[in-house]
This record gives sequence, structure tokens and C-alpha cells, in this order.
Amino acid sequence: MDLVSIRIITADVARLVGFYEKATGVQAAWGNEDFAELRTAGATLAVASTRTVPLFAPGAAQPAANRSVVIEFLVDDVDRVHENLSGLVTDVVAGPETMPWGNRSLLFRDPDGNLVNVFTPVSPEARARFAR
Repeated sequence: MDLVSIRIITADVARLVGFYEKATGVQAAWGNEDFAELRTAGATLAVASTRTVPLFAPGAAQPAANRSVVIEFLVDDVDRVHENLSGLVTDVVAGPETMPWGNRSLLFRDPDGNLVNVFTPVSPEARARFAR
């Protein structure tokens, strides 16, 4: 089994997709006005409208209600990304700072309040875990 995608349900697909396009530099592939994907080498971040929820199970997901999942992006230089996000990200939670497990991390919230972590492995052990 492979994890291939994380899907965010939102009330404003265009706004959230625009945010992630600017934050990541990845152009979204749109299925329709209710669904888009930002595809990276490792996984896909899908963004879907609240109108898609009843297709799976009515009431199963609520937009802007996440308080337990962190969306993570591996980057070459977290400090440079932090500089580039200035003006786009309005809710920086922490960082950039080096974590005890060897990643230098920046934690912020997207426009819907979802936690996003961008990180760069900096210790030898962390770099070995994420060697490409």
C-alpha cells in the first residue's frame, strides 16, 4: 500500500489552491472547479470543495476544522522558503528552528487553518533518512 495523496476539503477551492501554488511553486492540475491537485515527486496534495463530500458520505468532512494533521513538505532550504513566504503566510506558528530529530522546520497555518510544516534535514541522520 502506498500513500499517494492528502485531500483538503475547503469552502473556497480557488483561494486554497492559489495559496498552495504560491507557497510551493507547484502549478495545480484542475479536474473541475471543485477539485484540483498539486502533484510533487513524493505525493499529491488534493484540494476539493465541500460539494464533493456528499459523493463519499454526507457530513463526513468539514472545511477548516483540522486540528490534528500536519501537511509536510521537504525543501532544500527552509530558511529561504521562510523568506519567500513573507507576505503570503500570515500565521507562522513556529520557526524556522532545528528540531531534536535533525530537521530544520517552519510551521505555519494555511488560509483554512491547516498546519503546514516545511522542513530541511540538517543532521547527518536526518539527511540519510531523506536521501533522494
